[in-house]
Amino acid sequence: MSQPLLTLEVLLEPDIILARQRARQIAALLGFPALDQTRIATATSEIARKVFENASGGRVEFLVEEGTPPALLIRIQERSAASKLRRAAATDPLGANPDLGDGTLGARRLMDRFAAGPFTAGGNLVSMAKDLPKRTAGFTADDLARISGELARQAPRTLFEELQEQNQELIRTLQELRERQTEIAELHTQELEETNRGVVALYAELDENAKALKRISDLKSRFLSNMSHEFRSPLNSILSLSGFLLDRSDGELTSEQEKQVRFIRKAAEGLATLVNDLLDLAKVEAGKAVIRPESFEVADLFESLSGMILPLLERSQVVLRVEDATALPTVRTDEGKVAQILRNFLSNAAKFTERGEIRLAATTGPGDTILFSVADSGIGIAPADWKRVFEEFGQIEGPLQAKSKGTGLGLPLSRKLAELLGGAVSVRSEPGVGSTFFAAIPRTYREPAEIELSPEARWRLDPTRRPVLVIEDDAVDLLFSEKILEGSVFQVLPVRTRDEARRVLRRVVPVAILLDILPEEEGWLLLAEIKARDDLKDVPVFVISRSADKEQALALGAAEFHSKPIDPLWLLKSLKRLDQDSALETILLIDDEEPHRYVLKGLLSAQGPYVIIEAFEGQDGIRRARETLPDAIFLDLAMPGITGFEVLERLKGDPLTRDIPVIISTSKILEDEEREWLAAHTVAILAKATGTREEMFVTIREALAQAGLVDLTSASAESRHA
Repeated sequence: MSQPLLTLEVLLEPDIILARQRARQIAALLGFPALDQTRIATATSEIARKVFENASGGRVEFLVEEGTPPALLIRIQERSAASKLRRAAATDPLGANPDLGDGTLGARRLMDRFAAGPFTAGGNLVSMAKDLPKRTAGFTADDLARISGELARQAPRTLFEELQEQNQELIRTLQELRERQTEIAELHTQELEETNRGVVALYAELDENAKALKRISDLKSRFLSNMSHEFRSPLNSILSLSGFLLDRSDGELTSEQEKQVRFIRKAAEGLATLVNDLLDLAKVEAGKAVIRPESFEVADLFESLSGMILPLLERSQVVLRVEDATALPTVRTDEGKVAQILRNFLSNAAKFTERGEIRLAATTGPGDTILFSVADSGIGIAPADWKRVFEEFGQIEGPLQAKSKGTGLGLPLSRKLAELLGGAVSVRSEPGVGSTFFAAIPRTYREPAEIELSPEARWRLDPTRRPVLVIEDDAVDLLFSEKILEGSVFQVLPVRTRDEARRVLRRVVPVAILLDILPEEEGWLLLAEIKARDDLKDVPVFVISRSADKEQALALGAAEFHSKPIDPLWLLKSLKRLDQDSALETILLIDDEEPHRYVLKGLLSAQGPYVIIEAFEGQDGIRRARETLPDAIFLDLAMPGITGFEVLERLKGDPLTRDIPVIISTSKILEDEEREWLAAHTVAILAKATGTREEMFVTIREALAQAGLVDLTSASAESRHA
């Protein structure tokens, strides 16, 4: 319920000033502080002005709204039924439409509640309210009558007096802001001093904790190592003696005795596996694991692994499929540790796959690595548990967990062994569909002393390339990003945490940022930080995630959103679009004749500044086209190896390169069918080195125009003007 205080008509411009005066007077009588009085008066005058400008007339009503808490309610109604304000409010009743003007937006911010919409009697109605101060008691009918009487006795000020009052309000506001700024500065100084003292104390405590943790870790590793050795002897005895009994070496067993001995043996085998895994973990953590690099073929490794895993699948409905790996290069690393990683992956897949298949595969990965994978059609793992399975004893509860008891150490051990070899492990999975475990292992093992371990070594800028910051906490996904941009004009600066990203961004302004939404909202916080910095706010951020909210990403300032896995075509095209605004256009020459490439480079350089890339044969040309995505390609037809026809066919069949304009430059005499096919797939067909240099210049220019690299109209206009 609302109690009216005062009603004003807005018909002339002085009525706007009167509405402002009355709003301030009412706010003062209701006990609002001076700053709130100014806010209420300003909001009222702004909306009254909008009514005056957009309608034929209006009314301003001041009321006290009962409720919890009580509030001053101001209702401003226009009378025109065909006004701009009505049309805007009809499409946006909350007043967010830009057509309502900045004044409406300002009023919305000054008041606690704001609403705008069409009114049944015609025109529009704007309602806004300001909660009464908390210390203000409720107003009785006598109180409201007294306030109305006080308003009647107070005569309106003149325009000059109102300007003086507004100036005084502005001075008071500035003085209050200055005082608050001083208080905040003093508070910040005090807090900073306290924080500095706290940080010093915290660092000292952290140093002590780090030393204590190292001592505990050393003791744990020593204990596990010693105890694992001590456990092995009795376990081996149990396994040996149970084997003798089951072999009937000392006489027959009853069926019940055989069952009991098998239970004993199975328990001993499980405990032996746990002891072995603990011992391996202790060796790795203590730095005592020995790497024995040797050269081996992946196909031979797969053959031995399949022989070991097939017995586990004999009584199941699961088929093991091993992909051909004979084309992979020779690997030089510790074969036993790679086999142990893959054996853990395979045994894990066998445990949690009741039917379907398990697939063992390998391919070349980024940065001279071999990417091993074990895929299954098992129960799958929820995304929230992907990292947990690589933690020690991190077993996931599920329908098959009770049947397939394990140590919970196989996958963590695989992770540590992969890191020991300079690689990384990862998993991709979907519940009910299956899982794929990856291990990216360097093809050639390098001693830690040979590797630059500091992150700064990976962030050194290549002056010939454009930096792209890739923020990704998953090591395998990070490798995929590097593989996609490998050989392109873009240099990947890889980081895995928000702190590392900050360190890079303090020294580099990248041309783009690829951001994975890190755990615990870190990605959103980092995106907000980037967009809040003046030097980074214009850097496009591509959010790449499996589960993040696209709308939230775009609302926080992301340029684009893309679900994982990364689409190479989308990434390269997105970065290429950015590069077009600031980099020179690139032309790729695919020709085996060096003299002709030399002549063509001279003719192109005379046309304008271009980045020219050369390929001396077809296969190399296809590779460079995929890596650099040039703006145009000059292609010879007669080349050793694959011909220009085959190169063109493969370029046009590849989604990455099919849209690149191709210009044929050849000395071959073409048949009618060949010319017709080439005309359908290229923008121009040129004969090699015919005519004078001037004639060749014009021919090349026309071909570039057909490829979209030269505007002949503007060029001719410039020449005429000159």
